[in-house]
Amino acid sequence: MGEVIALEAGRRRREQGRRPARARATLYFDLVSPATYLAAERVNSLFPHLEWRPALRDALHGGDPIADAAARERDELAAADRASVLRLPLVWPEGTSSARAAMRVASLACERGRGGAFVLAASRLAFCGGFELDDPEVLAEAAAAANLPLSDAFDAATDETRDGAMVDDALRLLAGGAHVLPAVRVGRLVFSGEDRLSEAAAAAQAPIAPVRRSMPFAG
Repeated sequence: MGEVIALEAGRRRREQGRRPARARATLYFDLVSPATYLAAERVNSLFPHLEWRPALRDALHGGDPIADAAARERDELAAADRASVLRLPLVWPEGTSSARAAMRVASLACERGRGGAFVLAASRLAFCGGFELDDPEVLAEAAAAANLPLSDAFDAATDETRDGAMVDDALRLLAGGAHVLPAVRVGRLVFSGEDRLSEAAAAAQAPIAPVRRSMPFAG
């Protein structure tokens, strides 16, 4: 009986070794955007494996894309329409914070493999509860949901050195053709916008074609 089990285990290992490789998917987000909340509610059902990385929306747009009242109203209407399509609740947090402190904590969460949990908790607090993301109590609750030590989270919230990497990621996305966050990078492909998540997921599931090497000519 032990021999049968050993043969079966060996067969499974061989099958796993023959599974085609797939490109890694990375989701870039900014917590200030309601589209990040709408994406966070959906990605677990779309991507079996996903890396989370914070990127600053202001850097992607060369400034705040909803700095004036008219732009903010358009953004709110578009987000409300999309939330209705997805049948998700949506409210707007009070104030106009950049959520920079929350983004710094998000960068810490991503470093520790807890990015998805932190983003989901924080974005729900903001866009389901209407809470201000940079409020210390809100940050503490989101950090706890992601199993981050509160002392580490509060240290990260004031660590301005974290901003540079988030700016750099936004500029790399811009160079890759992204125009809005969230965005998903799958290999060399960039899918910009929450409404392209399904397209990105399909690309992430597609096997990577093996590189064919030419055989040396034996003449």
